[in-house]
Amino acid sequence: MPPILILTGFEPFRGEKINPSWEIARDLDGEVIGGMQIKSVRVPVGCAKAARRIVGAIVRYRPRAVIGLGEAGGRPAISIERIAINLADERGSLARIGDPGIAAVVRGGPDAYFSRLPMSRIIRELDRKDIPASVSLTAGAYACNALMYAALHHLRRKPRIPVGFIHLPYEARQAGRHRSAPTMPLATMESAVRIAIAVTARSVRAT
Repeated sequence: MPPILILTGFEPFRGEKINPSWEIARDLDGEVIGGMQIKSVRVPVGCAKAARRIVGAIVRYRPRAVIGLGEAGGRPAISIERIAINLADERGSLARIGDPGIAAVVRGGPDAYFSRLPMSRIIRELDRKDIPASVSLTAGAYACNALMYAALHHLRRKPRIPVGFIHLPYEARQAGRHRSAPTMPLATMESAVRIAIAVTARSVRAT
């Protein structure tokens, strides 16, 4: 059996009918890309819920790589997150630990973890395909960040397992609710995720 790559996507939230992260993860579930079998996991929105879901999936599937996907409405390009911080804001608005609704993702954990994805190589491949993409320095402090942090923390003693997170723009079908926000066709985003998986799989084979 091929090694497993966990690919997560979030359920729709804030009144949306779809979430492009789950649309893509669901479509790729079961495929073998770059020699790795995709196991897609649907994640509820919320810091604690997202952290529990990804840790549970890692324990269950023992993946060789983990890539989280999430929606970042307003961003015009594929965003590969560089840093996850140990801050969980269940209200979705930045504040400080000690304020109501603010906590650490992992009590006593480090302030931050860096992505283990081969980001520069992924960006280079996306550029070659003319897919807009960039490296982002903030995954926020809500569910996406919590998922990334929890995965990296749980796998902190297995540094050869690539772990990271990719934010996606709104999908074109969401333009009706967000007329002034940039969107991207789902097919383009799916192509970008396929590329990210393939490049990550190559990095796994090289270790």
